[in-house]
Amino acid sequence: MTTMILRAPLGAAAVLAASLVHAAAGDAPASAAAAATAVCAGQAKSEALVAASVARARQAAGLNLFVTLDESGALEAARAIDAGPKAGRCGALAGVPIVVKDNIEVAGLPSTGGTPALKGYVPRADAPVVARLRAAGAIVLGKTNMHELAFGISGFNPAYNTGAEPGVRNAYDPSRAAGGSSAGNAAAIGARVVFAGLGTDTGGSVRVPCAFNGCASLRPTVGRYPAAGILPISHTRDTAGPMALGMADVELLDRVVTGAKGKAAPAPLKGLRLGRVKDMLAHMDADTQAVFDAAQARLAGAGVVFVDVEMPKLAEINGAIGFPLALYEAYDDVVAYLKRTGTGIGIEQMAAQIASPDVKGTYQGLVIPRKLPGPDNTVVDARPVYEAALKTARPALRKLYRDTFARHRLDALVFPTVPQVAMPANAESSSVANFVAVIQNTDPGSNAGVPGLQLPIGLGATSRLPVGLELDGPAGSDRRLISIGLAMERLFGPLPPPR
Repeated sequence: MTTMILRAPLGAAAVLAASLVHAAAGDAPASAAAAATAVCAGQAKSEALVAASVARARQAAGLNLFVTLDESGALEAARAIDAGPKAGRCGALAGVPIVVKDNIEVAGLPSTGGTPALKGYVPRADAPVVARLRAAGAIVLGKTNMHELAFGISGFNPAYNTGAEPGVRNAYDPSRAAGGSSAGNAAAIGARVVFAGLGTDTGGSVRVPCAFNGCASLRPTVGRYPAAGILPISHTRDTAGPMALGMADVELLDRVVTGAKGKAAPAPLKGLRLGRVKDMLAHMDADTQAVFDAAQARLAGAGVVFVDVEMPKLAEINGAIGFPLALYEAYDDVVAYLKRTGTGIGIEQMAAQIASPDVKGTYQGLVIPRKLPGPDNTVVDARPVYEAALKTARPALRKLYRDTFARHRLDALVFPTVPQVAMPANAESSSVANFVAVIQNTDPGSNAGVPGLQLPIGLGATSRLPVGLELDGPAGSDRRLISIGLAMERLFGPLPPPR
């Protein structure tokens, strides 16, 4: 469902709004925070901000950003803010359009999870994470496209498309993948349709697409954000997370959702201790290696101390957790979610209509029969492996992270978010080999439940595609990570916008 509006010339107010939406190359990026301040001060109209975002969304239709673009609803909400008393329009996100991934419920808009069977499901209430942003004045521009059922890292979803070619497309090069699973959010932010959005992350799903599209994002410590009203994969691993063009808006959305006291300030970089794990620096392509090396050199010049650390058996321990948790918990968690929707759709019916071959194979071959991949192309019963993951492997991984941070007095681990720039956008982008390669660095921290912050740090010299840097911190260090990210963003500066 895409609601339509009549388009009129933007006028002076909308030119101001467009200047807020379009961050200029070489300048500090505009932000949702700045836009809200302008609305509160009477210097900008929310209606103009929304109209500018709608215009950009229309121009970017070929990127397949939206499942539902709620033009009329967003404009109506904007007019209400503009017409209200000044005191009523001065929330932290007053009148600012944002996007929401289509597995997070927004009252009155379809919540499809990117899958055909749920195209008719329209929730009556906002998920708590959305309700908190809307209470601060945010306006939901629409529900964004995603890797189907959040089960992938490419964003190549043939189910919902507004362009000629299937799958969410990269903001910097439409022939490349947007990443997943929060693909539409990241591409919309990278394309300067909006400043910010709300996604979800199970093994990299707010960080991978932001690495590919040049935006910043936070995977919070698991349990820090409310999980209700979100189509799940794994209650042990899932979390919602903010995505934005710049760190100021990651900070703002995190503060609004969690009720954190006080605005975070940039942390001093001098003396900051960042750990490097050899396995997380492996398999980089030439563009990623060059950009990441240059970032390390700039950080060292600013006084950051790099500490090379060992995390024994990290890959082995993590491998005993990731798939067992996601594939086993998906069945029970999705069954419970579908029951709550009241649609009468069961998991088998939903799986039968899945449009993405990779996701359909996963559901029908593993999730529904409660199986896991075994040796020599066999499958094994999932429950014993799952129980071992919960009782033994995950506690061991969490202890390994705690001990590593404490022993070396680390503020965070540092590594390239994804070892390679975005792959071509086609059916092969969703291959198992690509999946494993892309989540090399994002998956371990996800399974340990620690927070991870993604920052854009440059464009590849050959590909001209964004490269991202991730910081994983101790559990509960989210606001500290944000402060470090604010300081690093000042050091690196903004990426140039897509050409």
